[in-house]
Formats: sequence, structure tokens, C-alpha cells
Amino acid sequence: MPDLYHHTISAASRFVRVCFSEVDFVTDLTEELPWEKRPAFLKINPAGTLPVLVTDNGHALCGPHVIAEWLDESFGVFKRDRRLLAEDPFKRAEIRRLVEWFLIKFEQDVARPLVRERIVKLLMPASNGAGAPDPKMLRTGRANIRQHMKYLSWLAGSRTWLAGDRLSYADLAAASALSVMDYLGEIDWSEYPQAKDWYQRVKSRPSFRPLLADRIRNMPPVAHYADLDF
Repeated sequence: MPDLYHHTISAASRFVRVCFSEVDFVTDLTEELPWEKRPAFLKINPAGTLPVLVTDNGHALCGPHVIAEWLDESFGVFKRDRRLLAEDPFKRAEIRRLVEWFLIKFEQDVARPLVRERIVKLLMPASNGAGAPDPKMLRTGRANIRQHMKYLSWLAGSRTWLAGDRLSYADLAAASALSVMDYLGEIDWSEYPQAKDWYQRVKSRPSFRPLLADRIRNMPPVAHYADLDF
């Protein structure tokens, strides 16, 4: 069976897991701690980043964008109205733009400072840089999240789904990124009702349930994390 190297707090890993579920692609899951830089993992992906899918025939597909494109070409084209990439090239471009927005820009602006300071430093050994959260980094991440939530609210309020009329990779990338922030209680949903309504729709999908069951060691989620009607 294919094996997905992932980590619970990795938004990119979450994105790939939800995509797999949406197209009924089954894999084993191997949790990887990227900060450990295991030699065996680096042989599979020298960049040391997640996620990585090792297929049945031994091919290693590295990164969420590569895996998503492979998944669409191999399985998505047969899903018709369940396909997560549009057939129109301009609509595909918009989906890809938003996937990049939430898995790269949101990651850099928001998730990286907040996740590293609030979670990763608690999980890694002191020799790898563990320690108390940096207040400056926390302030930066929390300031940035407001701007991203305003943009997400505009998208959710002006379109049926983020990239158009159908659920797509864009919705799954955004929801996966936000789910990590929601786990930490970093989003005040009352300020963003349109984004909240959209997130409830994605969160209620069967493919999202495994993410809502995820737990981080010694850090439970906020009370509403797994609540579909929060």
C-alpha cells in the first residue's frame, strides 16, 4: 500500500490527506518529525519537507503541489463532478493560485511563526532549538492572520466555493491551513461570519473527520475544534 509521510500539525500534510479521502485513495500514514532530519527520511526526500508519498512501485512524490497534481492526473480525471481541479485552464489556474496562497503565503505569514512558537518548540528537544515562545513572533503571526481572514471572507462571500462554483483543491488547502489555527484557538470566527459559514461546509465533509480527530501530544484543541456546528 502507498505510504504517506506526514505530521499532524503540517497544513500541507493535512491538505493531502483530505484530497486522498475525497477521491477514495487509501494510504498508510507514517508520522515524521521533520526537525529530527532522520537520515532514512532524507534519503527519500533530501529537502526534508512534508508531505511525501511513496507509491506502491517505490516512487517518492514530494510536496503537496506535486502530490495533488499527480492525484488529479491519476485519479481525479475519472471523478467527473467530484474532480478537484477544473477542466477549464483559467479555472485551474485560479485553483492553483489559491492553493499556493494558503499552503505557501499563509504558511509563511501565519502558520510558521505560530506553529513553531506554540507547538514545535514544545515537541522538539532543546538541542534542536526548543524553548519558550518568542512574543514578537506570536504578535507577528496574529497580526498577519487578520489580513488573511479578511481576504478569505471576501472569497467566501463572493463565490459559491473559494475558486468558483465547485469544491476544489483551493477549499481543501485553505481549510487544512485554517484547521491548524483553529486547533490552537487563534481564529475569532465571530469576526468573520462568511468565512465561518464556508469553513463549516468544508469541516462537515466526511473527508475532514480524520483531521478533527487529530490530537497533539500534551496540547488538546479548543473546545469547538471538532464541533461541526460551532
